[in-house]
Amino acid sequence: MKNKLSACVIAAILMFVHTTALALDGDAILEELDRRMQPESYEMYRKLINVEPDGRSREFVLYTLKKGQDKMVALFLSPASEKGRATLRLGDNMWLYIPNVGRPIRITSLQSVVGGVFNNSDILRLDFSVEYDVRGATEQEDTYLLDLQAKTSAVAYDHLHMVVDKATLLPITIDCYAASGMLIKTLRYSAIKEFGDGMVRPSVLETDSPLYQGYKSVMLFAGLEKKELADEVFTLDYLSRIDELR
Repeated sequence: MKNKLSACVIAAILMFVHTTALALDGDAILEELDRRMQPESYEMYRKLINVEPDGRSREFVLYTLKKGQDKMVALFLSPASEKGRATLRLGDNMWLYIPNVGRPIRITSLQSVVGGVFNNSDILRLDFSVEYDVRGATEQEDTYLLDLQAKTSAVAYDHLHMVVDKATLLPITIDCYAASGMLIKTLRYSAIKEFGDGMVRPSVLETDSPLYQGYKSVMLFAGLEKKELADEVFTLDYLSRIDELR
C-alpha cells in the first residue's frame, strides 16, 4: 500500500512539474515573440487598407510611436480628410484627437477609427504578454500553438489561439475569440523582412472576419526604428504636436 501511495505521489509530482514547465515554456515563447516583433521604444510608419466585397478600397497612412509596455500613439498622415487626427493608448485607455474639435474623446478597443476589420486594439497593439496569460502550449513539427487568455475584461479579445513559427519565434496566424467562444477574426502575418538593427519580422498583417463576410483589411509596416521618447509625448496635451517628431 505504501509503495502504491508513493508511486501515486511521484506520478502527481512529475505531472505537476511537466505542466509547470510547459506553462513556463509558453510564457518564454510569448515574451520572446514580443521582443522580436518590436523594440521597447520605437517609431514606425504603417499603411492600412480596407477592402470591400466589390473590390473598392480605402487607404490610411499612420505615423506611430510606442514606449514601454503601455504607451502608444498613432498620427494620421493621409487621406487629407483624416490628416492631423491622432489616437493615444495608455494601458487599457484610448482617446481620439480631432483637430479643432475641443478635447480628445474616449474610444474603446472594439471600435475602429478607420472602419474595416481592424479595431482600435489592433491598431494600437501592446505586447501580447502584457494583455494575455499563456494557459496552454503545445509543440508541433514546425510550430508552437499557444492558447492565450486575456488578463482583464478590458482586452478586446477574451482568448487567442496563436500559431508561432518554431524557427523564427514569430507569429503566423492568430484566431481571436469572444468569451462566448465565437470566432471574431483571424490575423495572418507574412512577408518577413529586415527592418535594420537586427530586427527581422513580418511586414504584412491581414485580417478577415466571419462577422464581415467579403471584407478584409491589410496593414503594411515600414520604417520601424528604435527611438527614445519622453513620457510627455504620450499625453493628451501633446497629441496636436506629434507631427513635430517625424
